[in-house]
Amino acid sequence: MREDSKPEESILPDRDYLMDLLKNIISFRTVAPPGDCYQEIVEWLEPIFRDMGFETTKMKMPQEVFAAKCCDSRLVGDRYNLRADLSVGAEKTLVIYAHLDVVPAEGEWDTDPFCAVQKNGRVYGRGVSDCKGSVAALVAALKALLSKEKPKYNLSILLTTDEEVGGYSGLCYLTDLGQVKGDLMLCMDGFSDDVGIGSNGIITWDVMVKGRSAHSGSSFLGVNAVERSILVMERLMDLKKVVQARRSRLPASSPVKSVGIENLMPILNITMVNGGVKENIVPDRCVLRGDRRVIPEE
Repeated sequence: MREDSKPEESILPDRDYLMDLLKNIISFRTVAPPGDCYQEIVEWLEPIFRDMGFETTKMKMPQEVFAAKCCDSRLVGDRYNLRADLSVGAEKTLVIYAHLDVVPAEGEWDTDPFCAVQKNGRVYGRGVSDCKGSVAALVAALKALLSKEKPKYNLSILLTTDEEVGGYSGLCYLTDLGQVKGDLMLCMDGFSDDVGIGSNGIITWDVMVKGRSAHSGSSFLGVNAVERSILVMERLMDLKKVVQARRSRLPASSPVKSVGIENLMPILNITMVNGGVKENIVPDRCVLRGDRRVIPEE
């Protein structure tokens, strides 16, 4: 900076407005699975973007596309995505992406997970960090910026569904529609603030172990699928060691580096085990589910 130059004036969002936004966005129970309240949150956000000068497009996925592409029985209901565009006559367009769904509010909560609560200098609520807090921050920052000046780039905001279940109905669907158009992209998902050149991909998987049902009093007449699945889990745990010993050439994000992992690593997880219908019946099937995070080299 030259001695005679002046620092740029900071443009800060209104804190009260930001908190009100966050409280409202958290209150929509857009839990995936099953994926509720997508239409409601999109229709609430639309006028906010229009008031800032954006052109908005509410995109409902056709049921036949949902049936063909979203092969997950846990997902039900209509899928809505929101695109908001602002042209300022710039040569380049910045695409800004975030998702509107959250994971279920599992475990014990001291506060209502769908009511943002300030406590001990923090805000608690389902989605505060991933990534409804990012959506609220984006809206508040845009409102503050546009009240002072126009942005350097044209803006294309994409707010999508089903990210938490790796579903097709969000960014993948919009990409196939040709709706993701721009020169630069900012991902506002909640994991890290790093500038990245690559990241892990994800494969969700399931394995069905079959057995033969019988009464537990004569269990020797059946084949217990839950007990059989132990062998599958043991083999998967052997594979997990092999997979997670690999490393990518690409650097890891800051939170990962903080625990001593310098480069992207692949991951294998068993995250769900479902089997049996009653304590005194030998289960005839057991389903294992999980995810596999893949490095770019894979």
